[in-house]
Amino acid sequence: MQYLIMGHDGTDGGAEGRRLAARPAHISLGDKMKAEGTMLYGVALLNDKEKMVGSVLVCDFPTREALDAYLKIEPYVVQNVWERFEVRTCKVGPSFSVKK
Repeated sequence: MQYLIMGHDGTDGGAEGRRLAARPAHISLGDKMKAEGTMLYGVALLNDKEKMVGSVLVCDFPTREALDAYLKIEPYVVQNVWERFEVRTCKVGPSFSVKK
């Protein structure tokens, strides 16, 4: 099942520093997941000053439990970058699906 995850960064004074500190591990995990086929897309959300303030991920997991297991190790969750996040089921349209 495909899931859209929208993470919203904290707004406190240390939020940007937490994001930058966790980013290498977040990118590394995303690269591994992309190679495995579970990470389909990822983007950073920007504010009006083009600073990163959140994330949108589209992932493909066999079960909700597998998604929950990922969220337990996602650096932006573990290192308190995302103040809150939403998870929705979704379906990538055929124009964007990877053709094998």
